Amino acid sequence: MTQAPGIEISKVKALIFDVDGTLSDSDDRMVEQVYEHLGFLGSILGENNLKNFSRWFIRTAEGPGNWVLELADRLGMDHLIANFFDHRANQKEHLVRHYPLIPGVFPMLQALSSRYPFAIVTARNEVTTRHFLNLNNLDPFFPIVISSQTCRRTKPFPDPLLHAASRMNIPIENCLMIGDTVTDVRAALSAGAQSLSVLCGFGTETELIKSGTQEILPSTSMVADFLSGVLE
Repeated sequence: MTQAPGIEISKVKALIFDVDGTLSDSDDRMVEQVYEHLGFLGSILGENNLKNFSRWFIRTAEGPGNWVLELADRLGMDHLIANFFDHRANQKEHLVRHYPLIPGVFPMLQALSSRYPFAIVTARNEVTTRHFLNLNNLDPFFPIVISSQTCRRTKPFPDPLLHAASRMNIPIENCLMIGDTVTDVRAALSAGAQSLSVLCGFGTETELIKSGTQEILPSTSMVADFLSGVLE
């Protein structure tokens, strides 16, 4: 774990969660998809090298993908991208891939739900976010869901976090943003929230430290122990 500058746990009154790579084990599933599509290269590169390449490809593609979304937000064109994915998800909702939970996330949420209000802030569209929560029985934990089109601008802009804090009636400085990417860190710090990063998703420890996150945990499943002071 990284503890500089450190999270003031006593200030935390609400938790804001990202979805992909934070609650959803989507990064491993995406790596599997790339590996499956490139399976014919296994005999050439070797199985281990192909698996490593597949993970490198997903991690490398995540950065440019976030840049495109941020640029679309700045140009006021993000609604076009969102409308496309909303339409696609609505047309094929029964085919939306079921990304499983990060191991240990459900009991972590159970342990913290009586102590903190929760909110989701995600760059996903509304349909796939609700589908994911419903499939994993997470709806009761998250009455507040801020998707890619809830606000005019999405992460890394502060707008969705500020909106979530307002909906929970909690000052943003008392909110803790939990995510796996630099985008989550940027959104948290620009909004005035505290930032906790996890390594079970798309981000690497080096880039998360560089982005200014205040704490890094190996997995989201460890958040309850961290906030209870068990992890030091």
